[in-house]
Amino acid sequence: MTARIITARPVTDVPPVVEEQLEPGERAELKARIKQLMQAQDAILLAHYYTSGDLQDLAVETGGCVSDSLEMARFGHAAAAKTLIVAGVRFMGETAKILNPEKRVLMPDLHAECSLDLSCPADDFAEFCDQHPDRTVVVYANTSAAVKARADWMVTSSIAVPVVRHLHERGEKILWAPDRYLGDYVQRTTGADMVLWQGSCVVHERFKAEGIRELKREHPEAAVLVHPESPAEVIALADVVGSTTQLINAVRDLPSPTLIVATDNGIFHKMHEAAPEKLLLEAPTGGRGATCISCAHCPWMAMNGLRNLLAVLETGANEIHVDPAVGVQAVRSINRMLDFAVRQKLAIRGNSAD
Repeated sequence: MTARIITARPVTDVPPVVEEQLEPGERAELKARIKQLMQAQDAILLAHYYTSGDLQDLAVETGGCVSDSLEMARFGHAAAAKTLIVAGVRFMGETAKILNPEKRVLMPDLHAECSLDLSCPADDFAEFCDQHPDRTVVVYANTSAAVKARADWMVTSSIAVPVVRHLHERGEKILWAPDRYLGDYVQRTTGADMVLWQGSCVVHERFKAEGIRELKREHPEAAVLVHPESPAEVIALADVVGSTTQLINAVRDLPSPTLIVATDNGIFHKMHEAAPEKLLLEAPTGGRGATCISCAHCPWMAMNGLRNLLAVLETGANEIHVDPAVGVQAVRSINRMLDFAVRQKLAIRGNSAD
């Protein structure tokens, strides 16, 4: 019998980007009420770099965390708070729950998904793995709890290359999921034998090399910063390729007065804080004749706002649950990465969206 060919599930139902619009008075009232309820419920806010400036500021003001998905979960684990509010997308809430099974985890909107996660259903992925039993399974953080449970390793974008290089040096062949662009970057960097699941991020996939070249001609002094979830021809133009945290650090550390940034524009909030004197330009998501000059923002990240954050605190809705048996399996792939980072003294911060 011929084996069924397993491919990534196309993600076609992508919602429009709808940013929360608030008047100053409403913003102040919402934040004041949220802070009261967070204190009463022993809650902290974990906000991803790609969420709104309002949520990032609120997290900082209330002693929470603004970071990538894994650091959000680890911060929540170290905190004494009994309730974690995860402002991000669904796999981030699941990761927080996996690492903090004893805590209540809430999200402003449970419909906040991730195209990488959606493209990699657990049942199809398990069958794909079964077709390649001789390969070590390495998955990106942007996956469901069930996919992480099927994996040998989970990685973030900042540690993917060191982990795969380590496995390659041990003679292991890799099955990688779900981002084909990040997987291709890791494969080209390490030389590892890799089979790639063919998922992609709807934000990073849209960056176009031609548009970046045109912008570079207008700003020849600019450095180009690219997240490795982007296509290879975009990565080839980069002065720095890195995770979210690595790109923020590059804005601060590079001497260039102007930077072209190819990742979700939600990160500009922290980049402006890191280097307020520098000019930040969004990498175009289209070349010559494109109608969208730069649409670089995740529509699911945009679902998070102060209004629905207040609603979950008032109602207790949108709690994240992970099957305990799945969580026990999934945490093994995460801890394997964490242990490797400790042994290698590597930083593990920095996911797209992780």
